[in-house]
Amino acid sequence: MLERRPFGSTDLNVSIVGLGAGQIGESDVTEAEASEVLNGALDLGITLIDTAASYGLSEERIGRHLGRRRDEFVLSTKGGHGINGEPDWSSGSVLWSIERSLRLTRSERIDIFFLHSCPVEILRRGELQETLDEAVAVGKIGVAGYSGDNEPLAFALESGRFGAVETSVNIADQRNLRNLPSDYPGPGVIAKRPIANAPWRFRERPTGHYADLYWQRLQLLDLDPGELDWAELALRFTVYAPGVHTAIAGTAKLDHLRRNVSASSRGPLPAATLEGIDRAWRRVGSDWPAST
Repeated sequence: MLERRPFGSTDLNVSIVGLGAGQIGESDVTEAEASEVLNGALDLGITLIDTAASYGLSEERIGRHLGRRRDEFVLSTKGGHGINGEPDWSSGSVLWSIERSLRLTRSERIDIFFLHSCPVEILRRGELQETLDEAVAVGKIGVAGYSGDNEPLAFALESGRFGAVETSVNIADQRNLRNLPSDYPGPGVIAKRPIANAPWRFRERPTGHYADLYWQRLQLLDLDPGELDWAELALRFTVYAPGVHTAIAGTAKLDHLRRNVSASSRGPLPAATLEGIDRAWRRVGSDWPAST
């Protein structure tokens, strides 16, 4: 059975690896493929599925293929802008996002709802936090969260208004990791991009590809995976990083999901490997901002 952890100070428990459901929302993924990955995730012991209003067909497919298994997993989704003509980052937009997610995922409650990369100047007003608090009070969402990086994430953490955060954490993106609160239990933390978009797939710089930045960073870090597969090295680093409760790896392939579960189940990286990663980061990466 895949290891589970308490999700911060919430009453939720989550598997150490979750499914990032962005890719199953893409139009070139068939309904059969989406069903296989979603149901396969639960069969593998994954108990967290993360999606967003902006992930194409993702929420709809979660509802369609997992509606009958809704009590088997923690559902987290994200929204707050680009919804039904409402002004972005307004109370109306956030409430409409929640209602839409409830309907599409066929849920009575969204376990975790994140403001999706909300700008820090909006967060400082506090209005959306109040809107989320009201949604929690009436039972439409279980935990109010913030998804983002850098200054907005720092503000969200310092405010104490969010029960969960979702942020980039991986071997080439450690700024947020080093800013996570050390107080236990604190907010629940979901690490996104745990395998750094797999830049080792490319021999040459993939200019314009979403792995471009991490490819450049890995060249400068000059890490040696040793006997480990790059993906396993990266995933185990993130899954067992201090302050992280679960890591969501996005895929529309069940085989990839099986490998993620197998790798994470092997436990933390050896101390010497972690020390090497830390030395490399302090040597060249300490000033790097988190990827957004």
